[in-house]
Amino acid sequence: MMPEPPYTHDPSHFPVLRDEVIEVLRPKEGRKFVDGTFGAGGYTRALLFADKCHVWAIDRDPNVLETSKKFAETFPKRFNFLPGTFSKMDELVDEADVGLVDGVALDIGVSSMQLDQAERGFSFQKDGPLDMRMSVSGQSAADIVNEMEEEELANLIYQYGEERQSRRIAKAIVQARTEQPITRTVQLADIIASAVGFRKMVRGRKQIHPATRTFQGLRIFINDELGELIRGLRAAERILAPGGVLAVVTFHSLEDRIVKNFFKERAGELSSGSRHMPDRNANSTPPTFEMIFRGGKKPTAEEIKLNARSRSAKLRAGRRTEADAWPDEQETAA
Repeated sequence: MMPEPPYTHDPSHFPVLRDEVIEVLRPKEGRKFVDGTFGAGGYTRALLFADKCHVWAIDRDPNVLETSKKFAETFPKRFNFLPGTFSKMDELVDEADVGLVDGVALDIGVSSMQLDQAERGFSFQKDGPLDMRMSVSGQSAADIVNEMEEEELANLIYQYGEERQSRRIAKAIVQARTEQPITRTVQLADIIASAVGFRKMVRGRKQIHPATRTFQGLRIFINDELGELIRGLRAAERILAPGGVLAVVTFHSLEDRIVKNFFKERAGELSSGSRHMPDRNANSTPPTFEMIFRGGKKPTAEEIKLNARSRSAKLRAGRRTEADAWPDEQETAA
């Protein structure tokens, strides 16, 4: 079977670095794969079209159920949907009696499908309720900005949004909510823009909106995205067969740092002096991964032109060795 033509299947969702991900996963007839971040099904579709392999797709977003039903109708014997979080993929795969798999694909962060739905509240490009919950349950972004103490809110925006003006932004949010509750995406974006100043164009160059990092920080915190990623990497280690491949696409430095250090640690290449890892004897545990290539692969200029959201993406990948997965006490720290 031939791969799909580039980016023709769904104009609302471009699977970032799709061809590069499929290249490292090497789908072949009979092989088993997990797409841990199903979304609109970009990687799953590419895998199923590439050869007669089998895919178990995972997602915690209940809004993808309709998409999963269409896949099940199109690929009735080769596609299965497992509702849940990819951090528990080992439990989900075990319950489905899948056994060890030949590859795992993860596309970390919010999907284009979620960003484009104003009612989900992930983006301020379109006005919508201030929500940001991937699972549509638990605390919303509105709950956080209206209830969290100023110092804690500033720390959240700084840590997860990497926003240097976090204290000024938190102060402006707290002041604004005393006048009326903050419930809309554009409302919050305007508060932030007023607090730090914003010019759309500087010297002929379009500027990034000052609310971008704050929205990122809120989204990551609400959905525990970094914790999910760490647990997901460990779960993938447990379900991959020897020779199986883990391919992870990230979109910002916080995610990429975790993935990079996970692969370096599991390949036995991370020094014990790293602030991201506990001290340990580098030779005490056999490596569970070997890196397939050095550094992170980035999208081509052609892909960035087609999909501007891919510009910050990086792909890292590792191949599973025959060593047993590391026990919990040796797991990577965030």
